Order: sequence, then structure tokens, then C-alpha cells
Amino acid sequence: MKINFRASVAVLLTIFVAACAAPTPEPAPLPFILITSAPNSTPTPTPFQPSLFTPTQPPLFNFDVNAAPLLTLPTETFFPAATPQTSPTATAPIEQLFPPQAAPPDSSGAISPTVPPLLTDTETINFLLIGSDRRPTGTSHRTDTLLIAVVWYREGQVSLISIPRDTWLYIPTVGMQRINTAFQSGEGVYPGGGMGLLKDTILQNFGIRIDHTAMVEFDGFRRIVDTLGGIDVPIACPYTDWRLISPELDQNDENNWWLYTVGPGQVHMDGDLALWYARSRSKSSDFDRGRRQQEVIRTLFQKALQTGTFGKVPQLYNDFSSTVLTDMGLGDMVSLAPYAVNFTNANIRSYYIRPPYVQPWITPGGASVLLPQEDALSQLLVDATTLSTYAAIRETVTIEVQNGSPFDTMEALAASRLNYAGYETVIGAADNRQYGNSVLVDFTPTQDASQRQTIIDALGLYSANVLSIPDPNSKVQYRIIIGADYESCFKPEDLSH
Repeated sequence: MKINFRASVAVLLTIFVAACAAPTPEPAPLPFILITSAPNSTPTPTPFQPSLFTPTQPPLFNFDVNAAPLLTLPTETFFPAATPQTSPTATAPIEQLFPPQAAPPDSSGAISPTVPPLLTDTETINFLLIGSDRRPTGTSHRTDTLLIAVVWYREGQVSLISIPRDTWLYIPTVGMQRINTAFQSGEGVYPGGGMGLLKDTILQNFGIRIDHTAMVEFDGFRRIVDTLGGIDVPIACPYTDWRLISPELDQNDENNWWLYTVGPGQVHMDGDLALWYARSRSKSSDFDRGRRQQEVIRTLFQKALQTGTFGKVPQLYNDFSSTVLTDMGLGDMVSLAPYAVNFTNANIRSYYIRPPYVQPWITPGGASVLLPQEDALSQLLVDATTLSTYAAIRETVTIEVQNGSPFDTMEALAASRLNYAGYETVIGAADNRQYGNSVLVDFTPTQDASQRQTIIDALGLYSANVLSIPDPNSKVQYRIIIGADYESCFKPEDLSH
């Protein structure tokens, strides 16, 4: 399928913010567990009007650990070297945690030294997707969901990087603070406002230039998913958490909550269920929530590819008024780029800032935060912002996935898992549903044993039967028939390509 890649990414990334992650009130435990299916919902489309964006000032210092910093701040300023503490009695020097500005501000109060080298370059378009917890009556935002999408528009590759809200780093003009406070700190006082300060914070700490931003609140996210007719999310590992019995009920009444379980399997979700799945964390963590948010984003993107959403850009633009705040205009979304590329379900890489890239730490004020680990995190960011050579190799491989097991939708789960590993997949129908062991059929003329092993490793199908049937006329290079031996649960971070 040929698509205008830049225009399509612009549209989809504005609707992809997978959760406006205001912490859900945690009710008292109830003495029962209810396992239900997703409810039906009625689409509720809304109109769209983007906000204007003001360019920001250049960053203050260089994240590159191999280059000289622009400010005379020690490395420990970025990543305090104090051993993570388990009590609020940390003794890190206050100068280390809240460094003074090392350069005089200009007349506007902003510091504007030379921009440092970037991890990304002009070959990418970089988006920041923001989930905000502001209610309609609120006056400020906490950006508890932060997701960077680095897009190689010529090659058709995307890296998604999830940033935990409690990541402790340097915010320009503020000092060391949680990253989810940057937007609110910049509103009305920083060039470009809250968006400007958040973009500069990411640039200065991660070395990633942000070209476009999109923010959505949780009510808006519900409407977006419902407008698209819901989504079918492949849930490899079952997930259970507290959920309101009905979205209109009082969330402060503990009797209105139940324990709700989804998966394993492909689950159809309306806007309310998708939002719950993407933002719940009472029984998990921010790290797991980041994984689930990326699952929702991948599902939305694949749905758009399958249903011709790209041809409905003007309609979607009008539908999402007051739902998405973005610096992209309709012209940005529909303008034809001078190139078009094939984009498949295999070209999204997922990265999560989690241990060992950050570690729990207690600030001198007693706050629980996540302290970046310099070497590990910098390497993760380099990997995420480097064009994948594996993708170029694997994009020539298409794997047909069939469900030969007695369990429904296992083919969708296996296909999603292969997508994480960088393989394009198509779904086929098995001749029966009674396979005890999975089967890998190799149609390639070369019959490369190492390639077969890579596929087996990606799916964990070490008991699979392998059939060698060279066929140069086959439309796919491999076929996987999922059997009853397939264990669907896996860790996406183990399948980076």
C-alpha cells in the first residue's frame, strides 16, 4: 500500500496519545473479582481546532557525554551519582540537585547558548505525544504520559520512546525536577510556554529535537477511539486492575469499582476500555503502563492502515476540535511529500525508559523519583535514534501466521509479537484447530537455518516442527501455524530490532 508517509504520520500521531494518565483513585479492595468482556459504545465524534505554537529558545547544555558541556556543570548534575536511597534521608548536596544558572539570562529571562549536537538529525521528524490530566474545569496540565516518536520518513521506520512521569532531570530555569512538571512550569513564563519548556527539557537531557507536539486529555482520547469505531488490541499477557463499573459513576465511591481482567487474546475496545487499559496502574507500574500505551498506539496505526484512515484527513481534522492540541495545521497533514514509501506493520520499534536505565531514588525532600543511569540510558537513546539495519534485512521477509490452536485469536498475538521483532506479517486460515505443536514452514530457496532460528526465538516456539518446502513462487517466505504449545505472554523490550 502506497501512502504519503509524512502526512499520514502527522495525522495518526495526533490521535495516538494512548493515555491521559491522571492517577486513578484507588478504591479499597473488594472481596471479589469480576472478569468481563469489553462493553459496546456509541461513537461520539467532536470537532477539531489546533492551537498555535511559539518556537522555543535553544537548549542550555549538551547531553552528549563525549562532548564538552556548554555549562560548567558536572556530570553528576545530570545524573546525580548518589546511591539510590530507600528512605527520605538522602544526603545529596542541594547544589547538585538544584544547580544555579551558569549563564546570564537575556532580556526575556531565557538563556540562549549554542545548540549542542543532537542524537537525531534532519533525516527524521520527531513528535512528542502528551497525555494530560487536565479536567474541563482545570487551569493547568500535568503531562503524565510522554511518548517520543522518532520517524525516518524516507525509510518508513519509527522508534517509540516511553518516558516515565517521575524521571528526575534538569528543567531549564527551574532546576532538577520531575519531567511531568515541565509543562506546567513553563506556562506563561517560558518562551513557547509549557510546550516550549517541555521540548527544551527533552532536547537538553535526551539530545532529541522535537519538531511537532500533540496533546490530548482523557475525555478526548475516548472520543477519538469511539470515532474510529473502536480498536482490536492484541493482549499477550492478561491484565487485571481496578475499573469503574460504568464511566458515569462517581469514582470517589469505592462501591463503584471492580477488578476487571482483559486477555490474553485480541480484545475489542471502545474508548472507555482503551483508556482504562492504557492508563491503569493500581496493580502494575508506570513502566508497565508505558508498555500498554505503546500497544494501543500500534493498534491504532495498524487500524488506520487497514481502513483507509489516511484518505479522511480533512474529516478527522474537523472531528477532533478541542480534543487534540497540536502545532500541526491541516496543510501539514495533507500536503504531499516528494516521496512515498511502503509502511508495514513491522517498522515500529519500541523503547521504554525503565530499570536499568533509571533507578528509584528518594530526594532530600522525601519525594520518590526515578534517577537516570547515565551510561545505560545514553546507550538506549543512541539505539532508539539510530536507523535500524535489521529492519532493512527483515523488511524483505513476510510471515503468514495461522491459528491451529483451540484458542481464539492466537494468530493475532503471534503476529503482533513478530511485528515487535521487525517482521511483516499477514494472517491466514489454518486447515484445522487441533495442532498440538506449532509448525514453521520455510518456503525460501536458501533455507537459511539461522533465519529460521531467529523466528523461533522471537516466538519462543522451541518445540515447533520445522518443514522445509522451498517454493520461489510463494507470496510469503515463512508460515507459522500456531499450536496448543504456544505461550503468548512475552516482554516487548526483549524483541527490539
